[in-house]
Amino acid sequence: MILVGNQRGGASDLARHLMKEENDHVTIHELRGFVARELHGALAEAHAVSRGTKCKQYLFSLSLNPPANARARTEDYEAAIDRIEGVLGLTGQPRAIVFHEKQGRRHAHCVWSRIRPEEMKAVQLAFTHRKLMDVARELYMEHGWQMPRGLARSEASDPANFTLAEWQQAKRRQKDPRTIKTALQDAWAISDSKGSLVLALKERGYRLARGDSKAFVVLDRHGEVYSLPRWIEVKTREVRARLGAGDNLPDVASAKAEIAKEMAPVLARLKGEALSELGDRNKALRAERNVMLARHRDVRRTASERMEARRWEEARQRQARFRTGLKGVWDWMRGETQRIREQNEADARAAMQRDKAEMDALIFAQLEERRRLIDLRSELAKAFALRSRDLRDDVRAYEVLRGEVGHPSDHRRQGRLGRYRD
Repeated sequence: MILVGNQRGGASDLARHLMKEENDHVTIHELRGFVARELHGALAEAHAVSRGTKCKQYLFSLSLNPPANARARTEDYEAAIDRIEGVLGLTGQPRAIVFHEKQGRRHAHCVWSRIRPEEMKAVQLAFTHRKLMDVARELYMEHGWQMPRGLARSEASDPANFTLAEWQQAKRRQKDPRTIKTALQDAWAISDSKGSLVLALKERGYRLARGDSKAFVVLDRHGEVYSLPRWIEVKTREVRARLGAGDNLPDVASAKAEIAKEMAPVLARLKGEALSELGDRNKALRAERNVMLARHRDVRRTASERMEARRWEEARQRQARFRTGLKGVWDWMRGETQRIREQNEADARAAMQRDKAEMDALIFAQLEERRRLIDLRSELAKAFALRSRDLRDDVRAYEVLRGEVGHPSDHRRQGRLGRYRD
């Protein structure tokens, strides 16, 4: 578990924080050493006791966070808290344990009073960060959890982010040359003049332009340049015979600028559609989460009521084992009463462990269901992030296209690219 602890005051603020309703579930698991049976009153008691001392940070607050997909039982938390209590020297001090569940994860908070009432002195805490780190490493190893890099003291990092050039290169490699060739050949086949070819190419997402040395080239919507004769497999003189000199066609840089200008509103519309879709799907997931949360709370409330009724019934049955009257006196004299008492205590402990196990099983099942919804939301967020990055890269690419106007060297370079692109 990741353990984060600190000395602090502010009992009222801490109680409000621990009972925040923004969590899916908040459970007060234990209040030990306090008269009050609710958290605000218990921490207020700790504050009142501290007033008899000069200690300002009279509380020690600890959070315990297991790995995201770990199935940490209630007993695992209790054992970890008991171990930490011993390591820090807080054994026997009044404490409160609160469980939080949110976003499909469960974690715990434990708050100790540092004040020893019999001495009216605070427990001295030193090197708490190092001690908590040591306990955390032990817990990860004992449970077989994958240890975070911070705990393992690993300095490894893996920044696997593509640059814009790498991303664009990957996109180019994904183009199917056969699809490009088919589109250009179809446009040529149904055209009998320059005007009709321009329209046919535009319908297929291409633009006719003038390259160097009066060569005819075609640009796709990303500004990639293709030699028209080469891709339609027609001799250059035949292309010139049908299209003429091409003096009134834009050059490569101007064609790119026109493409960039036309694509700007398209990208803005796509971005708006992506945001709208994300909002609708997030709204649906929030609604599903609220329904799930209400159902989970009802199930837990019913389970708690059932367990409470069972505890009372079992306690009544255990008490009924004691005989009354002269028979009870006889049982006491021959030691039967003591045997029954010991059996009752053992049965009560077993019943408590059974109830904890049943509640843990219910909590784990609900956490798993909650995580599935969280995974859906995470996948949605990742898909939206990828789409947004893709759109941003396209916007930048078109800005580059627009900026190439007026650079003769770029015209020559694109002309050469157009002649030799395969």
